Amino acid sequence: MRNGAGKKTFVVALAALGLMVGGAQAAAPSATQKAEFYKTCMGIAQDDALCGCKADAAMTLVDADFMDVIISSMKGKAPPTSDNQKYGIYIGQSNKICKPNY
Repeated sequence: MRNGAGKKTFVVALAALGLMVGGAQAAAPSATQKAEFYKTCMGIAQDDALCGCKADAAMTLVDADFMDVIISSMKGKAPPTSDNQKYGIYIGQSNKICKPNY
């Protein structure tokens, strides 16, 4: 880490985390959003364990506004281009939690 690479990686990881939680003032997803996420996921995957895990994970990984983006995406709408990186981070983190060998 003499060249600062470890420090840079740490800063990038912190920035990614900030993208996920949306800042201290962001509203948490609602129970209604969680239920919609689960219902939409079940319509796609028909996998209770996976959809339950992904719904629980989303509650801790994203804010209410981004939960709407995720649900819309599951229904076939592409995330806004400005959210592509954030969406990719969410997918990676939720897969790490719910599909660790994926």
